[in-house]
Amino acid sequence: RALSELGMKILLPEARKLFGDAGALVDDSSQMVRIGPELVAAALATAPSSIRLRAPNPDREQWFEPGAMLFSAGAGCPNTIDAVRGRQAGCLQTFEETLKLVQSFDAIHILGPSAEPQDVPPHLRHYAMMQAQLSISDKPTFIYARGKKQISQSLEMIALGHGLSDDELRNGSWSYSIINTNSPRQIDVPMAEGIIEMARAGQMTIITPFCLAGAMAPITVAGALVLQHAEALAAITLSQLTAPGAPVTYGGFASNVDMKSGSPAFGTPSHMKLTIGSGQLARHIGLPWRSAAGSASN
Repeated sequence: RALSELGMKILLPEARKLFGDAGALVDDSSQMVRIGPELVAAALATAPSSIRLRAPNPDREQWFEPGAMLFSAGAGCPNTIDAVRGRQAGCLQTFEETLKLVQSFDAIHILGPSAEPQDVPPHLRHYAMMQAQLSISDKPTFIYARGKKQISQSLEMIALGHGLSDDELRNGSWSYSIINTNSPRQIDVPMAEGIIEMARAGQMTIITPFCLAGAMAPITVAGALVLQHAEALAAITLSQLTAPGAPVTYGGFASNVDMKSGSPAFGTPSHMKLTIGSGQLARHIGLPWRSAAGSASN
């Protein structure tokens, strides 16, 4: 009943229409969507619990499912640092160097965005990042969810690079993207487009609300988990309304904030409680789980 009374603000008209056509209560003037529990239950019934992560090297393929544990390198940082060059903004050179390191370690199973190459213009950045992934590594690749064109162009590069037909591209997930909600209770246009386009292409999305307790989420662990779970279920439902059976994963990135600086604080006792709680919620709904420290299953 609580979920049926939850309103999610969804900025993309196409996404609101998908919800409305399925029976959700949609108010286009406020962009609010109220999702009933029956829609969520139907979505969880079609979401796969086992996802095949494809790679050009068959030995690098992975199954993302209960009982498996996958690792990825740290990602999403704006800067890099080393003993020679010191700290600097992420650039294409260091992005490529990080890919080479990730490729060299068998214990790291999938690629990630590491430090984004800020020396490449944003409208061209996805080309450079995908070219680097395809030329340097033979592991499953990453795509930023930044609009329909960037996703479709990245998938086209994967198909061309691996010589895949449309059917072969959809046979398993050759790439993945991370979807962040705008807490509290909002899905913006690029993220909604990312969910829809990746689902239509049969590629995996990791739904990852960024709920920081004491900032955009309640200060308590329980309160932050409630918000995270509601936002995750709404986005998971959108993926299944787009394409039933589309590969989708439960992501947890909840933590607390440093009350002096307002910055996210990771590795704290609250963060670990939130991480463990996220894994239990993923297990409860029967989906693989990606933790804040990498990728893991339930």
